[in-house]
Amino acid sequence: MGGAAAGGLIGAAAGGGTTGIIGGVLLGGLVGGAVGNALDQRDKELAMQQAQLSLESAKVGQTSTWQNPDSGASGTFTPTRTYQTDSGQYCREYQQEITVGGEKHDSYGTACRQPDGTWKIQN
Repeated sequence: MGGAAAGGLIGAAAGGGTTGIIGGVLLGGLVGGAVGNALDQRDKELAMQQAQLSLESAKVGQTSTWQNPDSGASGTFTPTRTYQTDSGQYCREYQQEITVGGEKHDSYGTACRQPDGTWKIQN
């Protein structure tokens, strides 16, 4: 969660507006903490783009990948469950792996689709 908050602050500081802030929160939640600090800006962009794309259109169990040939960082993103809340909001559980500096880091969580079409980490 701390990574999500930090991501949101980064998005706001970068002048990204609502979309930038939501994207920052998504990215921060996905790769927060020490892993996020080890990624360069392009790594973070690639991870965020892949997460948004996967959350929006990948089937459950379908793994997508990203890689930055300049930094050597890479990652996978897999939606593991899709459901609708009682209020009608669509949510997806996911599993993510990021490799940075030869070290693999796993994360799991839930993201829910916002009215503007972006996805926001819930936990």
